[in-house]
Amino acid sequence: MIQATIVPVTPFQQNCSILWCERTKKAAVVDPGGDLDRILATVAELGVTVEKILITHGHIDHAGGTAKLARELGVPIEGPQEEDRFWIEGMPQQSKMFGFPDVESFEPDRWLHDGDTVTVGEQTLKVIHTPGHTPGHVVFVHEGARLAIVGDVLFAGSIGRTDFPRGDHQTLIRSIREKLFPLGDDITIDKPIDWMRVTDHSEYVGITKQANTPGSAVSKMPQAQPLILADPNDPA
Repeated sequence: MIQATIVPVTPFQQNCSILWCERTKKAAVVDPGGDLDRILATVAELGVTVEKILITHGHIDHAGGTAKLARELGVPIEGPQEEDRFWIEGMPQQSKMFGFPDVESFEPDRWLHDGDTVTVGEQTLKVIHTPGHTPGHVVFVHEGARLAIVGDVLFAGSIGRTDFPRGDHQTLIRSIREKLFPLGDDITIDKPIDWMRVTDHSEYVGITKQANTPGSAVSKMPQAQPLILADPNDPA
């Protein structure tokens, strides 16, 4: 079975996830935006061996520590989808914009596409391309554990921001409706700080399957600040 834990990183408290195969103790670090010492301390505490880095999208709070971590651990980088290349190549410019020191760009060893799979030890996760927040955003889904790593598609109380270059609100709404709703009501999502379960009876970032009806307000949901994680006790 797959196991997971979250390590909040960077001043934005972005969710970096560590996934590992329970049998082999092989692990993947998902979205190492920064605070690598904290990530590596958690890895050591878990007693797992990192075999790769997975990236949902190219924003600095999710990918800013990727180059350094990959070099330090000698592991490959998988993801995001290649439409986010411009974000990754512009990592030094992002660092100046958001005050991240010494952030490097990188070239993923593998760009991902809708329908691909990635492995962590003996476990397999499905890749879903979910553009809108960024054009190359992907989500990782483990069907057996009913677990999804959603990056910045969804937030506590809202959805991802789309006013960055090549973001598109309607595309994001379509990704949520057509790619995430079909995952089912029992899927577990990595939002906010703790895992959050989506059911027909609980609101999830203000969007439920019940809202996916003609004339619903889904397309009018407020957009969250993607680089600032909302306080889980105050999802507004």
